[in-house]
Amino acid sequence: MADGPHQGQTVVRAGTAVEEAEAAVIAVHGRGATAPSILQLAEEIGQANMAYVAPQAAGNTWYSYSFLEQMERNEPGLSSGLQAIDDVVSELERGGIPAAKIVLMGFSQGACLASEYVARHAQRYGGLVVFSGGVIGPEGTPRDYEGSLDGTPIFIGCSDVDAHIPLQRVHETAAVMDALGGDVDKRIYAGMGHTINQDELEAARDLISEVAG
Repeated sequence: MADGPHQGQTVVRAGTAVEEAEAAVIAVHGRGATAPSILQLAEEIGQANMAYVAPQAAGNTWYSYSFLEQMERNEPGLSSGLQAIDDVVSELERGGIPAAKIVLMGFSQGACLASEYVARHAQRYGGLVVFSGGVIGPEGTPRDYEGSLDGTPIFIGCSDVDAHIPLQRVHETAAVMDALGGDVDKRIYAGMGHTINQDELEAARDLISEVAG
């Protein structure tokens, strides 16, 4: 278990109390952003009868360098960030919400962290929403993840010219999730910036509403 910079940070909550909710969204913010900001997005595209939980990164950054760098360069932040997500998953499960009713959602650095977490902890989740992100590590990183996503719905959306996320990594991430048994919906948007568009919001809303239903 990691005990790094993100342990002991604030976890922001909204929506229905965990003990009363049937499903949940774990929202992971991007570099320089905050838990309240990504939580506002999660609530906007989610359902009223869900618990929304967002861990906060120390210094608003999960790890220091690009997600394409050697993983060792991004320690201890990377392992600590993955542990922060795992802590929230465990809390939700203890509160009566199984993994199959948990959607992990992130943007940018948060999307990378959520993607890597799901790949490393493959099981049937409610879903994974990846806004402009992908699995972590340099080109050629072994992707010998274990377990099965068992049909977990996965949405991956990104620009074809994103300055931070190479298109090839988006394709690789989709292939990783597919190989793990995920039900992948990958959408590439021509000329879009490093942002989230309306089509992505609607796709995320559809995925989350299925889990909440």
